[in-house]
Amino acid sequence: MTKSTPDPSSSTPSSLTDTLVGEPDTDTPASKVSTKTGSTPPIIGLGTSAGGLEALELFFTPIPAINGAAFVVIQHLDPTHHGILPELLQRVTPMTVTEAGDGMQVKPNWVYVIPSNKDLSILHGKLHLLDPVAPRGLRLPIDSFFRALADDQCERAIGVILSGMGSDGTLGLRAVKENAGLTLVQSPDSAQFDSMPRSAIDAGLADIIVPAQEMWGRIYAYLKHSPRGLWIAPETKKLEEKSQSGLEQIVILLRERTGNDFSLYKKNTIFRRVERRMGLHQIDAIAHYVRYLRENPQELDLLFKELLIGVTNFFRDPEVWEYLKTNAIPELLANPSTNKDLRAWVPACSTGEEAYSLAIVFKEALAQIQSKCQMSLQIFATDLDQDAIDKARQGFYPANIAVDVSEDRLSRFFSIDGNGYRINKEIREMVTFAPQNVIMDPPFTKLNVICCRNLLIYLNAELQKKLIPLFHYALTENGILLLGNSETISGFSDLYEVVDNKSRLYRRIEYFRRNLDVDFPTKYSSVASQAPGGYKPPVIDNLQSLADQFLLQHFSPAAVLVNADGDILYINGRTGKYLEPAAGKANWNILAMARDGLHHILSGALRKAQNQTEAIHMQDLTVGTNGGTQTVNLAVHAIRKPVALNGMLFVVFNDAAPLPARKRSRKSTSEEQKTLEIELQHANEDIQTLREEMQSSQEELRSANEELQSTNEELQSSNEELTTSKEEMQSLNEELQTVNAELQAKVDDLSRVSNDMNNLLNSMDIATVFLDSALNIRRFTKHISRIFKLISSDVGRPLSDIVTDLDYPQLQEDTHEVLRTLVFTEKQVEAVDNRWFKVRIMPYRTQDNIIDGVVITFIDISETKQLEAKLRARNDQSENDYSE
Repeated sequence: MTKSTPDPSSSTPSSLTDTLVGEPDTDTPASKVSTKTGSTPPIIGLGTSAGGLEALELFFTPIPAINGAAFVVIQHLDPTHHGILPELLQRVTPMTVTEAGDGMQVKPNWVYVIPSNKDLSILHGKLHLLDPVAPRGLRLPIDSFFRALADDQCERAIGVILSGMGSDGTLGLRAVKENAGLTLVQSPDSAQFDSMPRSAIDAGLADIIVPAQEMWGRIYAYLKHSPRGLWIAPETKKLEEKSQSGLEQIVILLRERTGNDFSLYKKNTIFRRVERRMGLHQIDAIAHYVRYLRENPQELDLLFKELLIGVTNFFRDPEVWEYLKTNAIPELLANPSTNKDLRAWVPACSTGEEAYSLAIVFKEALAQIQSKCQMSLQIFATDLDQDAIDKARQGFYPANIAVDVSEDRLSRFFSIDGNGYRINKEIREMVTFAPQNVIMDPPFTKLNVICCRNLLIYLNAELQKKLIPLFHYALTENGILLLGNSETISGFSDLYEVVDNKSRLYRRIEYFRRNLDVDFPTKYSSVASQAPGGYKPPVIDNLQSLADQFLLQHFSPAAVLVNADGDILYINGRTGKYLEPAAGKANWNILAMARDGLHHILSGALRKAQNQTEAIHMQDLTVGTNGGTQTVNLAVHAIRKPVALNGMLFVVFNDAAPLPARKRSRKSTSEEQKTLEIELQHANEDIQTLREEMQSSQEELRSANEELQSTNEELQSSNEELTTSKEEMQSLNEELQTVNAELQAKVDDLSRVSNDMNNLLNSMDIATVFLDSALNIRRFTKHISRIFKLISSDVGRPLSDIVTDLDYPQLQEDTHEVLRTLVFTEKQVEAVDNRWFKVRIMPYRTQDNIIDGVVITFIDISETKQLEAKLRARNDQSENDYSE
C-alpha cells in the first residue's frame, strides 16, 4: 500500500482514447477471460455511500471529455426513491452520464449510474441489472459489482472506494486485488464519512490512498505505464528475452529478503504481479524496477505480499461444499477404516475462511448423520504469509461476509462482535494455524482430508508433479483430496480415483505397481545420510518411558489426582482398599468415594493442603474395610509445577503396620464413656447440619447460575437484534444522506431559478400580481405598488380588498371569467393622474398543465396615450385648417 501525492506531470492528463486496450492473461482460467477484452475500455468502478455526491463531483471534475475509460458508479440508494444522481453528475463532467440499463454495452467516455432498487453486474463488458435478494439494510451492491468486475475484466479492473459508512466494498476490492487489478481509496481525512475508506485500508487492500480530486491523475499514470493498459504491437519474443533475466533477478532478491523461493512459480503469474507494481510506480522497464527493488527493500516486502494474495472467502463455490457435506464426508465417516479422530490439512489457507468453512461443513455433516460414535476433526491450516495467519487466528471477519454465509450458519457458528462477526469457540478450537511453506517444509501426515484449492494454478508443471504424490503420501487409506475448479490430478490417475469431477474431489487409492517416488521437501540436507555405511546400534523405542511405566506398575503407591473440588482426574495403582463407589448416581468425587474413617480427615487435609506449600501427612489412620479395619498413612500434596497441573492435588495412600492392642484402663467409667458418646453424637449432628446447609447452598448457587445463563442468552439475543436494527438504521441513514444531498441540490437549483425570476421581473417595468384560484394574492412584483397599495403582509388576502388607483370596477368579474373560460383578456384602463395601463389577465398554468389561478400584468401605456392624444389633437387641428 502506498500513500502519496500525484505526480505533477500527470495533474492534467491527456486522453487515452483508442489506446487503453488490454490482453487476457495467459495464467487466468479460460472461464474468467472476457471475450470482449479487446474492444472493452478500461472500466473504473466507483463505490460510495453517505457523503458520496461531494466525493463524486471532486472525482469527475478534472476528467476530460475524451479519456478512453468507462466509469460505473455504485451508490447506496433508497429503493423507494427515484434518484437524480445522473442529472447531478452531468453538471460536473463533460462525459455522457446515464442510468445503467440491462444489457447495456460499456462505452468509453461514458458514466453509468446504478438505478435504485437494483443490483448491477457485468459480463463480457455488458451491464446487467438484477433484482436484489438481500433484505433492505443488508445489501452490499458495491461488493457485488466489484466481484463481477474482477471476474470479468481480471487485471484490467479498477476499483475505487469513496466516502461512505459501513464496510461495503472491502470484499470487492479484495477480489480486484486478487486478480491483479488496481485499487484506490479516498484518504479518510478528506472523506465526509470515513468508515468505508478505513475498512478497505485496515484490510490492507489499498494500492493508492489520495483525495478524490487526485485519483484520476494516478489512474491515468497507471494506465499509461502499465503494458496491460495500453495497446502494444506483438513483441512477445523480444519481451520474453528482456524480461527473463529481470524476473530471475527479482526471484533472487525475494529469496534473499524472505527466504522463500519463487523460481518454481509460473513466470507469467510473477510477471503479472511485477507489471502491476511497475505501473503503480510508473516504471517502464523491468531492469529499472530491479534497481528500484535493490534501493528500496520495503518494496520487496510489498511485492512478496502481492505474490501471496489468494482467492479466498467463506464457502467459495457453494455447490462444492454442499457435495462435501452431503456425500463425501458422510461416506468418509461411514468407512470402517476411518479413525474417530480425523485429521485435515488446508495448505495456502490465507486468512482462514476456507479452513473454517471445512470445520463448519464437518459439524453440519456430523449432525446430519447423527452418528452415535463421538468423532472429531483436527484441521491444520498453513500459509506462507505470517500476517494472514495472525489474522486467521483472530477469527474475526467484517459484517459483509453475510453475502457468503447464510443466516443459519451466522447464528450457529458466529457471534456478533462490534462491526463484524467472530468464529465461535467450538469451530475455532478445531483449527490450528501455523506458518508453513508447502514447497520447502515437510507435510502433515495421516490425514483424512486435504483441501488445496487454487494453489496449483500458480505453480509450474514441475512443482505440481511433486505435490500431487506428496499429498498421496500424506493421506491415509480412502483419504480425500479437494482441488480448485481449474486444477486436476493430471498424470496421476493411478494414485487417486475421481469422487466428483465437477467438484474436483478425489479419493486416495493404494499404489501397488512400484515404489512411489515422493520428493519430500526439505530445507537442509542430513549429515548422517552422507556418512559411509557402518555399525548402527539397535534403537530401543523410548527406553525411559518403558522404565517409568514398569516402576509405576510395580513399586509406586496407590495415588489419586484430584482438582480443588475433589473430583478425581487420574488414578494410579490399586485404590479399592481406600475408595469405593458411592451408592446411587455415579459420583467421581474422592470425598463421596472415601471409606469410613477417611471422609472427614480427607476433607480437612484437602483444604489445608491448598493453603500451604508443605504436604499434609496423616499417620496411623483406622479405615473401615469390608467387615474389618485397616491402618493407613495418608499424604496430600498441592501441585504448583508444572503449570499444566497447577491447582491440582495428589492424594497418596500407604498401608501401615496395625497398631498393638491396648489394655482397657480400669479407671474408665461408664460416665466418661457416655460423655464421649454424647460429644461424638453432637459432632456428627453438627457435621450433618453443615453438610445439608452446604448442599442447599450449592443447589441455590446452581439455580442462580442457571438463571444467569438464561439471562445472558436473552441479553445476547437482544444484542443480536439491536445489532441487526443498527445495521438497518445505518443503511437507511446512508439512503437518507443520498436523498438529502439530491434534495439539497434541487433546493440550490430552485433558489437559483427563483433569483433569476425575481431579477427578470424586477428588471422589466411591468407590474405583475399572481392570484390563486380563490383570487387571493400569491405573489407580486415591486412595481405593483404604483397601482395597488400592497405590502408583503397582504399575501393571502383577496385582491378586491386592496385599494387601487385603477378605474376598473369590472376587474373582479373579468378575472372570474378568465378562470371559467381559460381565455385571456386584455383591456386599456385609466388610473388617477391621467395614467393609463394595459391590463392583461391570463390563466396560471403549472408544469402539469393544471390551472392554479391567474396572472395579471399592468403595462404602463401613459406615454402612448399622451402621444395618441397629441396626434389626435394635431389631426383635428389639421382638419380644421383644411376646412377653413
